[in-house]
Amino acid sequence: MAQAPDPTGDPQFVTPETGLTAAQVAERVASGRTNDTGSATSRSVWEIVKANVFTRFNAILGALFVLILATGSLADGLFGVVLVVNSGIGIVQEYLAKRKLDRLALLNAPTTRVVRDGQVVEIPTIEVVADDLIELRTGDQVPADGELLAATGLEINESNLTGESDSIPKAAGDKVMSGTSVVAGTGRFPAAAVGPHAYANKIAAEAKKFTKTHSEIQSSVNTLLKYITWVVIIALPLQIWSQYRVIGDQGWREVVIRSTGGLVGLVPEGLVLLTSVAFLLAAVQLTRQQVLVQELPAVEGLARVDVVCLDKTGTLTVGDIIFEDLLPLDAYDENDLRAALGALADDPNANGTLKAVADAVPAPSGWNRRTTIAFNSARKWSAATFEDARGTWVMGAPDVLLSDDDPIRGKVSELAATGRRVLLLSNTDAALSGQELPAGMVPRALVVLAEQVRPDAKDTLDYFKEQGVAIKIISGDNPTTVAAIARRVGLEFDDDGFVDARTIGEDAEELREIVEKTTVFGRVSPEQKRALVNALKMNGHVAAMTGDGVNDALALKDADIGVAMNNGAQATKAVAQLVLLDGKFSHLPSVLAEGRRVIGNVERVANLFVAKNVMSLIAIVSAAVASMPFPFLPRHLTLVSALTIGIPAFFLALGPNKRRYVPGFLKRVLRFAVPSGVIAGVVVLVSYLLAKNEPALKALEASGQCRAPEGGTAILNTVCWHPGTAATIALMTTFFWILIVLARPFRMWKAGLIAALILLTILAFWLPMAREFFNFEISSTLLWESLLVGAVGAVLVEIVYRTAPAMRAAQNA
Repeated sequence: MAQAPDPTGDPQFVTPETGLTAAQVAERVASGRTNDTGSATSRSVWEIVKANVFTRFNAILGALFVLILATGSLADGLFGVVLVVNSGIGIVQEYLAKRKLDRLALLNAPTTRVVRDGQVVEIPTIEVVADDLIELRTGDQVPADGELLAATGLEINESNLTGESDSIPKAAGDKVMSGTSVVAGTGRFPAAAVGPHAYANKIAAEAKKFTKTHSEIQSSVNTLLKYITWVVIIALPLQIWSQYRVIGDQGWREVVIRSTGGLVGLVPEGLVLLTSVAFLLAAVQLTRQQVLVQELPAVEGLARVDVVCLDKTGTLTVGDIIFEDLLPLDAYDENDLRAALGALADDPNANGTLKAVADAVPAPSGWNRRTTIAFNSARKWSAATFEDARGTWVMGAPDVLLSDDDPIRGKVSELAATGRRVLLLSNTDAALSGQELPAGMVPRALVVLAEQVRPDAKDTLDYFKEQGVAIKIISGDNPTTVAAIARRVGLEFDDDGFVDARTIGEDAEELREIVEKTTVFGRVSPEQKRALVNALKMNGHVAAMTGDGVNDALALKDADIGVAMNNGAQATKAVAQLVLLDGKFSHLPSVLAEGRRVIGNVERVANLFVAKNVMSLIAIVSAAVASMPFPFLPRHLTLVSALTIGIPAFFLALGPNKRRYVPGFLKRVLRFAVPSGVIAGVVVLVSYLLAKNEPALKALEASGQCRAPEGGTAILNTVCWHPGTAATIALMTTFFWILIVLARPFRMWKAGLIAALILLTILAFWLPMAREFFNFEISSTLLWESLLVGAVGAVLVEIVYRTAPAMRAAQNA
């Protein structure tokens, strides 16, 4: 028996009987020579905390919060509590999602059989070490690279590497590669290359370089944050200067409080949080449907996809062949033909084809084998001689068993054109001798096999067609076979709609024209798969790629969204953003629906936050130009933000939303939110100036009774609170209408939510304790004036909405 020397210099050898000892395993683990590539499903706890706490806007709000604390006006520091709560919610949500995703990834982690200390044990694949003696059985995935020490009837499916679906027989001394799978037989080999050094993981590592899933939402939000950062930088000195100029004689505390009120309004403290939470909860929701989201933006990404590239094997088909029919070629009795076929398939060393036949055709009684020749991919046939004058039966490839001019070839070609695999069943009275075909064979029947089409494939493809998503089949198999299977699942295309990729190039630029007009590509190399995906992207498409083989890994990496099957190669799953844990292609519509929900809802939320930011900027500039105090205390804007933005945004971001994806997220947000924010800012200015012109208030200000006492922040005469109260009432009236506009189309839960928030607002102005806390006081006349100003603002917001067809179309899509 062959032996493999231990490359570490260990005097012991790896043999097919004993494998490594516990001490040898420990030494390799200590030196890091394991199959663990270090990939993680989610961020670490520290990364989660850092991402949710250490942000530019948390830094701004934190600094403002410290300044407010220094003034002693704790009521105006409520935004600091909101800051902590927002970060806390984000940390808790992501941590809970992390636990669930990590647990799910662990449950779906692959295992491998190894021989250690002479015993066969099953361990997680990541715990395989260099030189581990790996035992392969039918159905296993090869976890490492190496050279076989022993093999019995071993056949390896290397389609993950090559795209070819035919299995390859292996013998002792042959190489096996990670990412391939065992379809028949057994074997043992020492792991020569593990972890990042294994072939499949090298491809995965190459594919993972410099990749980051593009998210229109995150990109748009980041653009907004960049703009807002510059606005804050510009507004900060303006706000401080204007408030010092107007109320500087009241002391630094009043300047800080009024300045903070405007700056807090410029910070969209919950926008990033709610975007992240929406992604996270969508990911957790999808895990219930057996979809593992490895990169959160992929949830949104699939909703933007307008072309899906599918690998035939593992996506449209299960990957297994099934017996479909037995077609007699002469007057030979069909029952006898089925008996002979069942007997021939009743082979203890059956390959995949014979197993498919055996599953459908039962073995007859009384058929005893005398001689057997097992199938070999080189000779392309198998045979058996049976006792009791039943003769010899041979099954194999028609092109090997038939003469060139045999008319049966025409029938074979017709069936092959429909995507079937056709074998010829022949018999003779001559016995088998050696490895040669016996003489006098007579063709008796055609054995028709077919790849098992996934039962959910047609419905899923029909769904994508309804949604305007184009389908491209990109496979390593014969283009005629692939085209036939594509037609079986409902794809429509003419005879020019499929092509043999060996006749086209590998340069993405050269493929841009053909990729648009062609539906099916066969005999595609891994490099061509990648080039075809890039050609689609060059043509302006958002492309998704599904696959299960290592040969799909680079294409999945370059696609906007990569979707892998859980029974596929580990390298492919490592590259993909989404993994279908139960391998069901039918889950993709659910992912698309979740992406639509996230996109639509985050757009609503972004409108609310941006409108508030614009309103605050208008108020800051107006206060500076009009030489007046900033209209709000920080506590006023905290109330406005909580009841018209923060709380409703949280529910709107997580609610159902089935609208189709419409490009132009940022443009639509700015098109509605900027003019709405300007309207709200003007409403604030008008209502504040109306209140400032009250005769009673003017008299109090002239006498100095509306000044805060030295060293304090409380103004005892409540008439002095009228301007801030009036501005808050008018602003909330307008902002509630902005919320109503963005909540369309209405559902009962949305109506109930808005009604509850309006009730809370009324209580804030009506309850004595709340009025005192917020410094709210207003005359009946001024109340109606403020409501009227706010209502005018609401009407103008409605006009903005109705004159923005792109936004209404997106909302109602």
